[in-house]
Amino acid sequence: MNYSHAFHAGNFADLVKHAVLLQLMGRLTASGGPLTVVDTHAGRGLYDLAGPEAKKSGEAEAGIIQMMKATDTPPAMNPLKAAVRALNEDGQVRRYPGSPWLIANCLRPQDVYVGCELKPEEHVALKLALRANTNVRLLKSDGFNEAAKQCPPTGRVLVLIDPPFERPDDYRRIVEAMAAVKAKNRTAQALIWLPLKDLETFDAFLRDLEDAVDAPLLIAQARMRPLTDPMKMNGCALVLVDGPAIGPEMSDICVWTTAALGEYGAARVHEVG
Repeated sequence: MNYSHAFHAGNFADLVKHAVLLQLMGRLTASGGPLTVVDTHAGRGLYDLAGPEAKKSGEAEAGIIQMMKATDTPPAMNPLKAAVRALNEDGQVRRYPGSPWLIANCLRPQDVYVGCELKPEEHVALKLALRANTNVRLLKSDGFNEAAKQCPPTGRVLVLIDPPFERPDDYRRIVEAMAAVKAKNRTAQALIWLPLKDLETFDAFLRDLEDAVDAPLLIAQARMRPLTDPMKMNGCALVLVDGPAIGPEMSDICVWTTAALGEYGAARVHEVG
């Protein structure tokens, strides 16, 4: 797998992650005090679906292009569809918004977004994508190290963790980062994205996370195909830590994605803790 997200922008995993993220941001910005969003692996913010990377992989064609054509998507996916339309006013889907763009355009004046991106070229592209947004702070640094540092000790916080899983210790570092965040701000919430390859790895991660954060977990799985080959990304999962009750929306998003875009896949949403 090529881990440059330009190859994967707009694929099924992005649809699940970003549709759920917008549901979550909608809840968190509907009311309440100032919100700080810390994004540990921001990426470039906007992606060119007409570029060579996206064209080579074909993942956007099998993902966001199909979603935008569909007439049976659930209401929970409407905010993502609206965001994509706003970037592609002529009706042709050439650009796809990453998490930084989506979050920044949900923020209220009192809120702030902190985006961490270690790769120099991606960081430069991120600054360009968010140049019109005033309440953002962009860091060229390791988001795992920054998660707790950028988390205020009091107040409302959402931490988004979506690493590329290029390293075998990414699972461990997610758990360590979340433990540090919760130690600093016990009310902090988080949304964690993970690939689904095999259940043994996923279940072990959930056990470690549950022990580390001592907080309720809402888990959504979009299994695009049976989990029979651990060498393939057979689906994706989201873990919402201490978040609002958006289980029905998460379920609707995963059910549509697996049914419309998967191969004998299945969706599952359940709570732990």
